[in-house]
Amino acid sequence: MMNTKFIELSLGSHKISHGYEINNKEITEDVNVDGFSKKVIAISRIKSLSEKYILTDYIDGRWIYWEYEEAYETIKKQLI
Repeated sequence: MMNTKFIELSLGSHKISHGYEINNKEITEDVNVDGFSKKVIAISRIKSLSEKYILTDYIDGRWIYWEYEEAYETIKKQLI
């Protein structure tokens, strides 16, 4: 049995990356929501963390850039 670890975050508006056009321009879909809601995410889905976004993988090779409410340093400490 696989021991998957999870993290709980407060996530809000996000961009879904659907891939790239022929000229390498990223195709994104903006999803704007009011406020933040708690979500539990498998740490294995997290690809990167910046001061503005947490990047996770999604279905069919897509990526999601999530805005988050927690402090960057707090999340970083949980992931390292």
